[in-house]
Amino acid sequence: MNALTTLARRFGLKESRIWRTYFGTESWAGKNVTPDTAMQIATFWACVRLISQTIATLPFSLYVRRADGGRDVASGHPLYPLIHDMPNADQTSVEFWEGLVAHLLIWGNAYVELGRGVSGGVVSMTLLRPDLMMVYRDQSDALRYRYSDPRGVIEFGDGELMHVRGFGLGGDLGLSPVGHARQTLGAAIATDEASARTFANGMRPGGIITYEGDKLLTPEQRQQAKTALIEPITGSENAGKTLLMEGAAGFKWQDVNMPPRDAEMLATRAFHIEEICRWFGVPPVLVGHSSAGQTMFGAGVEQIMLGWLTLGLRPYLTRIEQALKRSLIAPAERASLYAEFTVEGLLRADSAGRAEMYSKLMQVAAITPNQIADRENLPRFPGGDVHLVNSTLVPLDQAGRKPARVQPAPGEPIPGE
Repeated sequence: MNALTTLARRFGLKESRIWRTYFGTESWAGKNVTPDTAMQIATFWACVRLISQTIATLPFSLYVRRADGGRDVASGHPLYPLIHDMPNADQTSVEFWEGLVAHLLIWGNAYVELGRGVSGGVVSMTLLRPDLMMVYRDQSDALRYRYSDPRGVIEFGDGELMHVRGFGLGGDLGLSPVGHARQTLGAAIATDEASARTFANGMRPGGIITYEGDKLLTPEQRQQAKTALIEPITGSENAGKTLLMEGAAGFKWQDVNMPPRDAEMLATRAFHIEEICRWFGVPPVLVGHSSAGQTMFGAGVEQIMLGWLTLGLRPYLTRIEQALKRSLIAPAERASLYAEFTVEGLLRADSAGRAEMYSKLMQVAAITPNQIADRENLPRFPGGDVHLVNSTLVPLDQAGRKPARVQPAPGEPIPGE
């Protein structure tokens, strides 16, 4: 009762979003769906974990554009260590970005409190729980954020938070995947529960025990029959036991058969895996579910990965990059300073494809040998900062020139000697 009173005082009785977060929304399957119950579904957990961990482990740095059109890592900028190393004193960058993406995937919104120093610059970023945040507009139509936690109610202005919105309709909030997928998630929860209860009953369908006596049983006799006849064969630990029934006019067992077409539990659970993956845009093969005839390896899976990077991960990466630019980078620096994920990190396991990509880039003078060494965490070497083209890989400024001296064939005299 104290918890209900606290929620009512902090958020008000009309704030339905908070009540749905704590008590869930009932689905057609009769199951309440909350973020906590959704995360208990294996496929939902796998999709959230896959996307958040993949994005969190991608290289993420701050860059500054050069006058010649190139770019350099802005390692000396005050925001660089916050983005690349430690956003706050308690979390590493992987833990921080992993949590932020998980908030987007579960609640559709992520909120980051911006700690500022004496000079007004951002010195820390702290994740806030989306289920404790209320977003509204004041009388001047400015965005306001009301956050409630054990410390009490805290009001934030638009410039004091970084708000990353998930997929939405252009409003102040992103749409909650858990709320909108509640029918699919509720059906998955009901299917898992039905499957678990079937196992709890020893993989046997229910049945009817009929008493063939002339008189009705007394309450004591019914309890005695339940203890002696039903409980010994109930539960998975009692599967396979034989029941002894005494007396010609005693009890008779009658099976309640389940038609095979109505008991396609495995097919139903497989369908829910694909449905949940469809909500997140994750190919089922990436969470360990392959369709008939599909393998987990080979060129086909590589193309699936590339497609998932383009259509599945790219929207999340762009949302984070643009939200960071809007909230953390000063307007005067936005023309030259920006943060960006390096998606080539997803292809690091493909050494052959990576080598072919570097070779082609180097042959058209798009990358230098030392830049390749930087991406592969290899030491730089003298002379590796020149651009080369595929004319036996000569420096770009010497391409097409006639060499001053032609090397003679083996055995021929050197001209002029």
